[in-house]
Amino acid sequence: MNSVSFLILSVQERFVAVTYPAEPWRIKSVETIRIATFEERELALREAGYNPCLLRASDVYIDLFSDSGTNAMSDRQWGAMMQGDEAYCGASSFYRLEAAVRSYYGYPHIIPTHQGRAAENILSRCLIRPGHHIPGNMYFTTTRAHQELNGATFHDVIVDEAHDPADESPFKGNIDVGKLERLIDEVGAETIPYVCVGAPVNMAGGQPISMANLEDVSELARRHDIRVILDAARAVENAWFVKQREKGWEDHSVAEILLAMCALTDGATMSAKKDSFANMGGWLAVRDEELAEEARGLVVLYEGMHTYGGMSGRDMEAVARGIEESVQEDSIRARVEQVAYLGQRLIDAGVPVVRPIGGHAVCLDAAAILPHIPRELFPAQTLTAALYAASGVRGVERGAVSAGRDPVTSENRYPSLETIRLAIPRRVYTRSHMDVVADSIVQLYENRHEITYGLRFSFEPRHLRFFQARFDKVPLEAF
Repeated sequence: MNSVSFLILSVQERFVAVTYPAEPWRIKSVETIRIATFEERELALREAGYNPCLLRASDVYIDLFSDSGTNAMSDRQWGAMMQGDEAYCGASSFYRLEAAVRSYYGYPHIIPTHQGRAAENILSRCLIRPGHHIPGNMYFTTTRAHQELNGATFHDVIVDEAHDPADESPFKGNIDVGKLERLIDEVGAETIPYVCVGAPVNMAGGQPISMANLEDVSELARRHDIRVILDAARAVENAWFVKQREKGWEDHSVAEILLAMCALTDGATMSAKKDSFANMGGWLAVRDEELAEEARGLVVLYEGMHTYGGMSGRDMEAVARGIEESVQEDSIRARVEQVAYLGQRLIDAGVPVVRPIGGHAVCLDAAAILPHIPRELFPAQTLTAALYAASGVRGVERGAVSAGRDPVTSENRYPSLETIRLAIPRRVYTRSHMDVVADSIVQLYENRHEITYGLRFSFEPRHLRFFQARFDKVPLEAF
């Protein structure tokens, strides 16, 4: 063997041994970021009322507030945007988007919206009436808000394992079919317009739902003439977990699994700002033609024409191309493994996190990290503020503040999970950034007893309060 052959063999052997593969892309353009000083961060946090949602992005070093619309688009997406057809009616860009959704998600009727929550609004106005009940596998903030504003009551029918952050079950996003059946018997199928299925479940830490469970839910719903509506924002991630964890699906492609998932549902709401890498966009897709026509009418009223729905032609081109890129195996593998890398570093250091690690975020178990702070003083919100002050890293609270108040009693809801979500944008940060985040959290965890205060509302909005609320510090000895 000559020296050149030996060199090639050595490189191949080293590549095979890599446990954290390199990202399947090269960087063409960069955005400069800076880390503010501790004093600057403290001032910014006070001015934001200890709510990192109200920080200026320029004051944030590593921004893990959301993976929605914060992704890096590819050169092909940027190139596709130059083909954007901005015609007011019947733009060719819409028909390319429609073809992409039909091809990869399988729904015949596609109604574009400016983002996912707009699709939720249109769907809720079409299907929900006062007195209705909506079962789902754990709530999401905007989804439940639209359901409740239209007169429905949300019912959490997720499996019990989802409420235990330490449980290692592979499909903690599953719906408990027994709970769902009991709810149908209790309130009557005629009061349930649809079952809301998150796949994966955001508020549970990105936990997936299995194909077997979705099949069972679909069969039960069809038996009672109830629709099944999928939250498809991160359905590609769910398809990846099915491929990795569910027997019988390991030899199917992610694209095939995604199509099979959608085939078990009657429609979907989509925030294309997640899996599809776009900075803006979404859609509502359904199988029922009559429902589609009603939705198109409301889109014209609330969003824009039914062939752009609040998106520019440029946006629709970016989404259409992003859909194609999202199911590429190397792409979704790198995305999920980057999240897993950060999660494993924290697990190895003993930091309590929601397990197993999900596809889009690592969720810190704030209740376990700060057990000395009572729920009334919002330990997750407190820890989110402390993390930013200590490191410039911004996450978002996913606990009692996000859960809001009960619309009947006006009392705070205290969900079983009190977490910080660190949502990782796609194709944005490197492994070095993940190491900085991990080191910062580990150091904060080791000094957690120095956090001797909680937070109390100084301003509380009526809806989705976690976005714009402000807080005052409350020393624990004064509580």
